[in-house]
Amino acid sequence: MVSLNFPMKKVTEGSAEILVPLGEKISRELPVFYNPVMKLNRDVSILLLRQFAPMNVCDLLAGTGIRAIRMAKELECESIAANDHDKNSFELIKKNMRLNKTKKINVSNEDANLFLLNSRGFDYIDIDPFGSSNPFLDSAIKRISRGGIIAVTNTDTAALTGTFPKTCMRKYWAVPKLDAMMHETGLRILIRKVQLLGMQYEKALVPVFSYYKDHYFRIFFKCVKGKKECDNLVKEHGMFNEAGPMWLGKLWDSKLASKMYSNAIKGANTTKTPIKNNKLSKDKKSINKNYYDNELLRFLKTIKDESKINSVGFFDTHGMKKIERKEELIQEIRKKGHKASSTHFLGTAIRADIDYKLIGKI
Repeated sequence: MVSLNFPMKKVTEGSAEILVPLGEKISRELPVFYNPVMKLNRDVSILLLRQFAPMNVCDLLAGTGIRAIRMAKELECESIAANDHDKNSFELIKKNMRLNKTKKINVSNEDANLFLLNSRGFDYIDIDPFGSSNPFLDSAIKRISRGGIIAVTNTDTAALTGTFPKTCMRKYWAVPKLDAMMHETGLRILIRKVQLLGMQYEKALVPVFSYYKDHYFRIFFKCVKGKKECDNLVKEHGMFNEAGPMWLGKLWDSKLASKMYSNAIKGANTTKTPIKNNKLSKDKKSINKNYYDNELLRFLKTIKDESKINSVGFFDTHGMKKIERKEELIQEIRKKGHKASSTHFLGTAIRADIDYKLIGKI
């Protein structure tokens, strides 16, 4: 057994209270990695999984165990597996489980790919590495069930957004572009790469919720089995704005985005009871209305609005002297019978179902 002989502190996230390494800064040099900035990432995951039936869940790179413990306390899961190759992580996960009195998590200390390949498979696999998700994708795709969800996080944004184009070509088989749309471009390039790997096994990986935030990309793929479904995905691969090839299809399931926002508003994540028809079961005593912070609610609201607009790319209003406020332009576009909203990719930009050359005229 490894002795956890490094200084630690208690932190509260969601309904969990865990021990994390005490350090001057967040880096991979910590004995066990925990990043408080990624709370939003985990909040979104919980909200999304609330919309699906109980699942067999895998937290592949579990770290402190915060994600798995939150899922155990905030969701109705059939089973939860938390794995980490690091022995310090393995011991800390078990310690944090005891602290939270969660017994339903099966903890493993294995190489991530071997753990997946030796398993019987999962309905949900969460891949949240430091850097690229590439080393784990093939094994995860092999072990995701029909109709299951793979959640992919990438923090190597410099390659995907055009700072290192040769790296992007090697790792993601596409040409990026360093401009105002670089984060949407990078996200779409990553989606296509994951989809191509899935097609080898006749698994169509359809994005149902995707975003860029802070320093990372995050995509939730639903696995649909079938040759025809894979062929349909290929039809939506192509070039855009001199970059690509990339995914040109929808980034979100708009109904899912709306439900997630609605449940976040209600603070529904504070109960283990599943939400049906946007109503809590009668046996719940209370709901914590302050469970989510304003940043997350604003973020989900923006994605909810832009998910209703089927377009690739956006129009950046930065530098437009005649438009005092972005909202005025959005209203003018809507008056002309088009859909328009802000986009989470860039604060000064507008997503709309209109030729962006016409926006200048408006």
